[in-house]
Amino acid sequence: MDISVVVPLYNECESLPELRSRVDAALKGFSYEIIFVDDGSTDGSWKAIREMADQAGNQVRGIRFRRNYGKSAALYEGFAAAQGDIVITMDADLQDAPEEIPEMVRMIREDGYDLVSGWKQHRKDNAISKNLPSKLYNWTARKVTGIKLHDMNCGLKAYRQDVVKNIEVYGEMHRYIPYLAKNAGFSKIGEKRVAHSKRKWGKSKFGPSRFMNGFLDLMSLWFLSRFGGKPMHFFGSSGIVVFLLGFVMTVWIIVQKLVNQAHGLKFRAVTDQPLFYLALLCVILGAMLFLAGFIGEMVARSAIERNRYQVRERI
Repeated sequence: MDISVVVPLYNECESLPELRSRVDAALKGFSYEIIFVDDGSTDGSWKAIREMADQAGNQVRGIRFRRNYGKSAALYEGFAAAQGDIVITMDADLQDAPEEIPEMVRMIREDGYDLVSGWKQHRKDNAISKNLPSKLYNWTARKVTGIKLHDMNCGLKAYRQDVVKNIEVYGEMHRYIPYLAKNAGFSKIGEKRVAHSKRKWGKSKFGPSRFMNGFLDLMSLWFLSRFGGKPMHFFGSSGIVVFLLGFVMTVWIIVQKLVNQAHGLKFRAVTDQPLFYLALLCVILGAMLFLAGFIGEMVARSAIERNRYQVRERI
């Protein structure tokens, strides 16, 4: 099969028939499947999916969650079910244009990209509530990940099948699939300008909190990619630095007191100096950081995935 189109959705029943017909028109000449992942919808979305599946046979497939788990969970299940050589993801709200898919497929096949991400250069969203925060978010993501994408969170993406089968999307990490792919060894990541339309039906399922959550997720992902397998390198080195800082301050306080006492100068008791308590805090905090690294190292060494590596080929 050439293409699998994975569509995560939540309460989008009005848009599904038009989305399916536009995908059908865009993918004439390809063998393809559409996998709708219903993330616990409470409207008629699943009924619409069942009707399309009954009409189209194996070309339309559906996965239904018992409750709303989030977009990452929907993509995880969709990726597991996908059978196409190239996997497309897109949102169900018709803001992404299915007509962009053939060119993204060409970029995968002919230009050799592992992943092609859409770039909504001219967004049709509210400029204050979405455009400006999105620009700040993408700027931060580029600096942290080193991936030069203008719109990392665009729902319209194309992947080689190997990519989606070798990454794990969890929590709310769907925003950072290009970074997950890069960490898995798929470094050829491209970008394509894509059309963006206003929402026809319903309302957005994401609120302002997604930007703060997205930043926290980015920090978590960056830390795990850098130190997930070697936590002692972070906690241990930080603990040593903080411990030595506290030790040096302690020595300084004691030496200063002894020198002043030897010369008959006025001096304060060590425990009367605020710097002493700051030094004590640094010593304790440094020791705790070092122990945290030691415990993290023990956990990492007992992890099942500690020796799972992405092998490209064998001969």
